[in-house]
Amino acid sequence: MIRALTGFSTRNPWKVIALWVLLGIGLTMVGQALMFRATESQLGDFLPAKYDSAAALKVAEDKFGIKPDANSVTMLVKRTDGKPLDAADQRRAKAAAAGLGRQRVAMPKTADQPDFLTEDHSQTPKIGPGTVAPHRDFILFPVGLSGNSTDPGLQNVFKEFRKAASGTYAHEGLRTGFTGGLADTVDGDEAGKTVSTVAGLLTVGLIVLLNVLVFRSVMAALLPLLAVSLVGGAAAGTVVGTALLTGIKLDPSTPSLISVVLLGIGIDYFLFLLFRFRERLRAQPDRDARGIAGEVAGRVGSAITSAALTIVAAFATLGLASFGQFRVLGPAIAISVLVMLLASLTFMPALLAVAGRRMFWPSRALRRKPREGTAGRFAAAVARRPVVVTVGAVALLGAMAAGTVGMKMDYGTGSGATGTPAAATAAEISRALPAGVSDPTGVYVTSKDGGPLDRQGVDGLARALGRTPGVGQVAPAVFDKARDAARIDLYLTADPQSQKARDLVSGPVRTTVARHTPPGGEAHVGGTAAIFADIATAVSEDLELVFPVAAALIALILLVLLRSVLAPAVLMLAVGLGFAATLGASTLVFQHLRGEPGVNFTLPLVLFLFVVALGTDYNILMSDRIREEMGRPGPARSAVAHAVRHTAPAVATAGLVLAGSFGSLSVNPSPSTQQIGFATALGILLSAFVLSTALVPALAALLGRALWWPVRPRRPALSQTPQPPYGPGRQDAADSGRAPAPYDRIGTN
Repeated sequence: MIRALTGFSTRNPWKVIALWVLLGIGLTMVGQALMFRATESQLGDFLPAKYDSAAALKVAEDKFGIKPDANSVTMLVKRTDGKPLDAADQRRAKAAAAGLGRQRVAMPKTADQPDFLTEDHSQTPKIGPGTVAPHRDFILFPVGLSGNSTDPGLQNVFKEFRKAASGTYAHEGLRTGFTGGLADTVDGDEAGKTVSTVAGLLTVGLIVLLNVLVFRSVMAALLPLLAVSLVGGAAAGTVVGTALLTGIKLDPSTPSLISVVLLGIGIDYFLFLLFRFRERLRAQPDRDARGIAGEVAGRVGSAITSAALTIVAAFATLGLASFGQFRVLGPAIAISVLVMLLASLTFMPALLAVAGRRMFWPSRALRRKPREGTAGRFAAAVARRPVVVTVGAVALLGAMAAGTVGMKMDYGTGSGATGTPAAATAAEISRALPAGVSDPTGVYVTSKDGGPLDRQGVDGLARALGRTPGVGQVAPAVFDKARDAARIDLYLTADPQSQKARDLVSGPVRTTVARHTPPGGEAHVGGTAAIFADIATAVSEDLELVFPVAAALIALILLVLLRSVLAPAVLMLAVGLGFAATLGASTLVFQHLRGEPGVNFTLPLVLFLFVVALGTDYNILMSDRIREEMGRPGPARSAVAHAVRHTAPAVATAGLVLAGSFGSLSVNPSPSTQQIGFATALGILLSAFVLSTALVPALAALLGRALWWPVRPRRPALSQTPQPPYGPGRQDAADSGRAPAPYDRIGTN
């Protein structure tokens, strides 16, 4: 199947290239236009119905008409001179708010998208009654806007409303401030826009620079980036289209994460092909380049397929998770990687076939034998002293893994943006009111039999909640029209996005609710703090399920690929050490050195999947080459040295590219994204430079051909002339004038 795809692509390259260009451009346009229709920005909607906060969201929607995509913004109004609001000021502020609540805000049109693909978020904002702060410093109004908070269309609607409100109140001698939810998102995006743009440009520059340094070629530097960008757009469009057709909602971070993942692994796969293509062109200068491209694509395509399927299997296990954010992320990335795999077996070989030797112009590397260089000397050292290398690598990884001692999980949801207008408004409010006033915790009480609720019982619950430690204020209960449901808003003394708030909600608040729920009723606690308290429980359960299943699937793929029992065990042990070392180092940096509450709750799972799955890519490439070399006559250590010499540059370059792609996330204002970017980049570097090029080859040198038991390469016959030992005298089959072993017979000859 693999050779059929690569063979067809190299025989009909222009047809394949034209098809991918059309698909890439078309799916990219569709994906960008419809992306926000396929995403869900409310994390509570990803929780299963069995959780208390999810049940509260359901009551809020059914009984109080609160839409699932509702976004609450707190509008602060105060005098421009800072004096307390008098009675006339308060009347003018409330009248202006009522007027704004009757005005429809039109979404500004943009010229970069056609109208038929643009969702219109024009709407009339819902503005609630004002709350006057103590000492009449300001008055607060809750403002509701419906839609995906990450959609630029809705964000533009909010900006228009903010502009209109500021102008209206300025005529009254008053000023406004906005915070919470959508306001935080908009201000955070604007604050981080420049940093994100610079980080993206630096990532692209890093990729181009590395390719220029390695290949000394303009085309080899730019073509992989252009090709992978095109395929990445096609993959994102495929994911968005699949989500719309199936009705599944994606997390807003999924599209950007897909682009980072595909940029990294796509460049990796192209580099694997380029390095092997250049190697064969050097060895066979008189042979047709198109034929070599087909042969290389078929051979390397097998390793790429196994590597990609490892990632697919790992992320597909997230489909078993109960937390919806994980459950949709896994299949989305799996589909994207499958698209990139298809491109690696068709589009990339077609580009090699068309470019031929021009791929490496103006470099003259194809006309001279490569020098041993650093890779050759390092390979000789690994093969000569495998015990020292093994002990050194294990000691380094073990020391880093020790950082996991005392590790804590952080479920913070803050954007991380400081110095923004929204952050300043929130700080101004918190000096006069409880920290949770802009994001209340809601307690929803419903009647079990559908009859009216006991008013005295609901009031008794409200009084009990007011006596609960950590609750600053309790708003009067609000009943629905049928009076069979009631809502009680609590204003916590802690920031709703903090661990303290989550502990309050999951502990004292829910205990009080359970003890004082009116007879014949049932109550549920909702709000940001409650949602993340339940997410913490769901994530803990998912980790216990996903980790072993993903590990088992990866081990199974390695077993089938390597046709060995011992080799998969060695690779899994190596990547396990790499995962522990990465998590430990991240804990040291963020929890102990930077003083953060802990590592982000998604980090262990993201690291496990990315470091284990993507790191296994490099191990598969190295192991596949070691097995190929051991299938030829010569000492096992000589085979290891030869494999490392030819494969280490590809792995090192690919590791730097992939680490650079993820490292760009570390400059994001969000603390959680910073952690994921830093930790994943570190894990990839460890996988490329410690595991794949040092630890795994050293273990292969120690175990020899026994590593491949029970289907291991045979030892060379005594009559055969042994090849020179590891080092500069070692040549591959083509260089020494003998025919290379057939690729489909490696491991049996």
